[in-house]
Amino acid sequence: MAYTPIEDSEIERILVVNAHPDDADFGAGATVAYWSSLGIEVHYLLLTNGDQGGFDDTPRDQMGPLRQSEQRAAGGILGVKSFTFLNHRDGHLMPSIEKRGEVVKAIREIRPQRMVIQSPERNWDRIQASHPDHLAAGEIAMQAVYPDARNEFAFPELLKAGLEPWTVDEVWLMAHPVRTHYIETTNFIDKKIAALKAHTSQTSQMNLDEVIRGWGEMIGQEAGLAAGKTAEGFFVAATR
Repeated sequence: MAYTPIEDSEIERILVVNAHPDDADFGAGATVAYWSSLGIEVHYLLLTNGDQGGFDDTPRDQMGPLRQSEQRAAGGILGVKSFTFLNHRDGHLMPSIEKRGEVVKAIREIRPQRMVIQSPERNWDRIQASHPDHLAAGEIAMQAVYPDARNEFAFPELLKAGLEPWTVDEVWLMAHPVRTHYIETTNFIDKKIAALKAHTSQTSQMNLDEVIRGWGEMIGQEAGLAAGKTAEGFFVAATR
């Protein structure tokens, strides 16, 4: 039996962990806008600086800062409350104890009831969603959720700094091979498209209105919505 997510009315804070600027906005941008409209705090934690992205001759040392600026602008459209950039090298992300500790620190600081992460499992139907950095980010985040963030004996330096253990109630996975829960996004897809357009270095060559609406309508049909309605889908798991 599929897990039934916690009611949004019981959620105060959400932490979104992803590899690159724009990942969360592609995977869950309309859902983030919806949650923000309910008064839920949504926080972004980005593991890499995104410096392997782009389609022009922007110098590589300028691409990371540019993408961070674009992410702040995009997140502002969606109502994101805060952004943390860990600045690991794009394309080289690998799970490690040190990176787990960085995510544990963010979890204990923000104390989210819900997290949105990338799937650590490769999606063979949408291989573009399974960039190695995405898989690594999902694995790092999941390891941080369990067992480390809740374990007072993990990363004792965080406890000494006053960051008490915290248990995340549930995790929503983007681009997972299986979707178990859907959010109707019809009233928020315009914000998603506007946010993605703010990622100019990554999306200026795309017809975002056509691509994102078509994608959303396809998932909406999968969710059983009426024609023309849009949705985003996730694999949702209890972690408490």
